[in-house]
Amino acid sequence: MTKQRNITVELASSVPVEQQEIELVERKGIAHPDTMCDSIMEATCIALCKEYIERFGRILHHNIDKGMLVAGKTLPQPGGGKVIEPMKVIFGDRATYTHNGTLIPVGEIAEAAAKKWLRKNLRFVDPEVNIIYQNEIKPGSPELIDTFSRPVIGANDTSVGVGHAPLTETERLVLAAEQYLNSDTFKCAYPETGKDIKIMAFRKNRDLTLTAAIAFVDHYIRDEKMYFEKKQIIQENLIEFIRCKQHTIENISVMLNTLDDPKRGEGGMYLTVLGTSAESGDGGQVGRGNRVNGLITFSRPQSLEAAAGKNPVNHVGKIYNVLSHEMARRIHKEVSGVREVTVYLCSQIGKPLDEPLTASAQLILEQGVHLEDVQEAVTSIIHVELAYIAAFIEQLILGKYEVC
Repeated sequence: MTKQRNITVELASSVPVEQQEIELVERKGIAHPDTMCDSIMEATCIALCKEYIERFGRILHHNIDKGMLVAGKTLPQPGGGKVIEPMKVIFGDRATYTHNGTLIPVGEIAEAAAKKWLRKNLRFVDPEVNIIYQNEIKPGSPELIDTFSRPVIGANDTSVGVGHAPLTETERLVLAAEQYLNSDTFKCAYPETGKDIKIMAFRKNRDLTLTAAIAFVDHYIRDEKMYFEKKQIIQENLIEFIRCKQHTIENISVMLNTLDDPKRGEGGMYLTVLGTSAESGDGGQVGRGNRVNGLITFSRPQSLEAAAGKNPVNHVGKIYNVLSHEMARRIHKEVSGVREVTVYLCSQIGKPLDEPLTASAQLILEQGVHLEDVQEAVTSIIHVELAYIAAFIEQLILGKYEVC
């Protein structure tokens, strides 16, 4: 028997983001302290899922989404500086430590996952030397632990996930720019650039201004002259890259490391020892970085939930936020006449994940298309995606979806 779900499809009251006068979009690169936090806690979550499945045949209660990164202390200087004090990663929130008399080494699993991620993604950070690990993961409450033993595992919380499609040109350019700057090809050509990159885009009508911050690695920089020459070359390179990708944007301005001041010597350059501001300049926290589509989109509805580190079994802060984006992408791709779509999924704690309190799609349609032309097709996609949510969750468990 087909389930009855509370699905609503309606016309949005807003104009398309592409047509709005102002648009702001941000992207934090892989070595930004906030992205590091998100990524390490998500890696820990995936590692715990694997451990629980191998030991017990199922995933037990856990959420590792309250992590922090405490900045260290360094003395960067042209030719190579030094690390004075290591960074600190603090793992937080809840996990199951014992089950059926078996002890799970949660702290060891978390630390090993963090070190593996750091080795894979950060070129200059030695996870054995440059990081201290502090485990503050505690056992969960009895009621939340018990939800994982019930015949039907319901939502862990009453919360809302939101997704949208398609990306605007500004959003696509920001995502592409950061991925280009952190690509292996770019790092081979410009090894002096660290992976701590942040891009903020400001579009006014068809004019786009990109403000980028790139941490330079000091041992590749001989002196101030070399730093500012390299900076100019990279800035021009990025401008050319954006110009090759632009479509409707008419004018492009790119500004790089705008805090720099050639008159202030070493204090006027963005130099790092390890390629990340987390080494001395800035701490990080789960949930303060990119949303699940890899962007911070200020012109769009956004959830305050941090998807990274949340369990993929019943935590709607992860499941519904990722799923709503997948639904939106599919609706835009498959339903002719949909120009822009935003999907909202609202859960009720304890209720089945495939039966949200409401699933809502707000549509902006192409000229000449009416709601009745697309309503049935959109409703069908949402219905099917919810019906097969178990298969979607299996992919989340395996880490098949990016969450930051």
